Amino acid sequence: MQSNDARILRGAAVFAAPVGIVATVVSATVAGGKGLAGALVALTVVAVFFGLGFAALMRITQDKPQVTMMAGMLVYTVQMLLIGVFIIVFDGTTLFNSRAFALTLLVTALAWVGGQVRHSLTSKMLYVDPVPSVPAEEPAHAGRSESRDET
Repeated sequence: MQSNDARILRGAAVFAAPVGIVATVVSATVAGGKGLAGALVALTVVAVFFGLGFAALMRITQDKPQVTMMAGMLVYTVQMLLIGVFIIVFDGTTLFNSRAFALTLLVTALAWVGGQVRHSLTSKMLYVDPVPSVPAEEPAHAGRSESRDET
């Protein structure tokens, strides 16, 4: 993982963590113990899905940076689909408050994506390799001494 990728990941986590904590406290005060459980499950789902998605994106684009946009859209779409499936599967559960779970998941996921976007836009990433991979060619006349006939 490159240093700018680590900064983007940290930035997303820094945005999502306070939002998730506030959502967890609100869920616990409004819905009690089941609200707390639902919010904690939501935080876990967001951290796992988005963390693994970011790791997958970095792995996919490590050797082929030209597919970054396509791979990013694919990873994001799969994340949203899996989160939707997770919400549908646990819709009528009695293990935790499903409303607290869904709302915490939503606001934390939005904060995570917002943090990624903000740090992607504000980071100073080079989009051109500053060190050429092929040495520059010498001009045709360099290295040859030109002889002038002065008669």
